[in-house]
Formats: sequence, C-alpha cells, structure tokens
Amino acid sequence: MWSAGRGRAAGPALLGLLLAISVPGSCAVKAGAGVVTCGSVLKLLNTQHRVRLHSHDIKYGSGSGQQSVTGVEASDDANSYWRIRGGSEGGCPRGSPVRCGQAVRLTHVLTGKNLHTHHFPSPLSHNQEVSAFGEDGEGDDLDLWTVRCSGQHWEREAAVRFQHVGTSVFLSVTGEQYGSPIRGQLEVHGMPSANTHNRWKAMEGIFIKPSVEASAGHDEL
Repeated sequence: MWSAGRGRAAGPALLGLLLAISVPGSCAVKAGAGVVTCGSVLKLLNTQHRVRLHSHDIKYGSGSGQQSVTGVEASDDANSYWRIRGGSEGGCPRGSPVRCGQAVRLTHVLTGKNLHTHHFPSPLSHNQEVSAFGEDGEGDDLDLWTVRCSGQHWEREAAVRFQHVGTSVFLSVTGEQYGSPIRGQLEVHGMPSANTHNRWKAMEGIFIKPSVEASAGHDEL
C-alpha cells in the first residue's frame, strides 16, 4: 500500500525555482547546445521510453518505504525538476561545468530529497529500488551518482548515464507501469549494466552560465 508523506509546502520551493530565472548568470531554456553546470535546475528525459525523471510526496508501499521516484510523460510537471549539486564535501561550485566521470547529487526541487538507491528490490521489475531520500538536500553517501558521458563535460544535447557510486547500478527505466495512486507513471530503478534503458538527456531547465569554457575530451560513455 502506498502512503502520502507529510511533505513540505510546494509554494516556497516553486517560487524559489521561478526566482532563479532572474538571477544573474542563469538562463531559462528548454534544451539546446552548451554544457550542464553545477547549480542548474533541469528535467531529465529517458531517451528510450520518453519519460522525465519525477518524484512526489508519495512513499513506496514496499521495500524502503522512502519517497518514490518514477517516470512521467508530461513535460510541464513541476515535480520533475532536479538541481545538480556536488557531494557533501562540495566539489561542484555554482556555474562550473559538470565533468564526465564527476560524482553529483540530484536534489528534487519541490521536496528537497536526493536521488538515492540501495539494496531493496523495486516494486514492479524487482531490479534495485530508486528513491528520494534526505531532508533539505542532505542525505547520505548513497545519494551520489557518477555522470557517464563522452567527452570532457556533460553536454546538454548529448545522452548520458548516471551510475550509482555506492552500488554501481545505472539509473534506468524499462517500461513497467504503476497503477493507483500514480497510474500511468513508469518505474525507475537501478540496473547492473549499461544499455539503451539508462540513457538520459537534459531537457527543460534553468542553466547557470558556465564559469569556465568547456573543451572536448575522450572519456567514454
């Protein structure tokens, strides 16, 4: 059985997101050329199943019981915004381009919880459960994901993968669909191998202008 959490007011968080558009050095765009930078707020599209990474104040009814993470088709849902942040020790200054191979946290804007995974089975596919965890952006070491991409930096027009630092699984969608109370949303989970189900692309968002110029490199996806 699913459960709704106490949550926190979406209004102030959403207002903060909208105000970020007017902050010097930020740029609100749908998608396009350029690099993804630390501090940017964006939506992530799974390129195979055409759903955006999503969360909400509804907890799993099995496994960890933490806040659920799903995939949704809608492009205009505010619950699909994630902020790019460094680990608890920093390493991701605002405006710095995200490097291929860099570990980052993805913080859900409206609930303040971090994208997270751990050794619980996911509800539908029984792969590794992916949840949202923590309070006000602070969780634990299982919130870290390595950006796997080609080149030196994460380019907005390129597909990337997110590999979990603690368990090595890849953030994935394979098409399993939930029923009530989140009918039509797809399961997001961790898979042990890189494949077409775990490719993601930056879409709508507020991108902080790069503080340094990105240059090409040779890291492999």
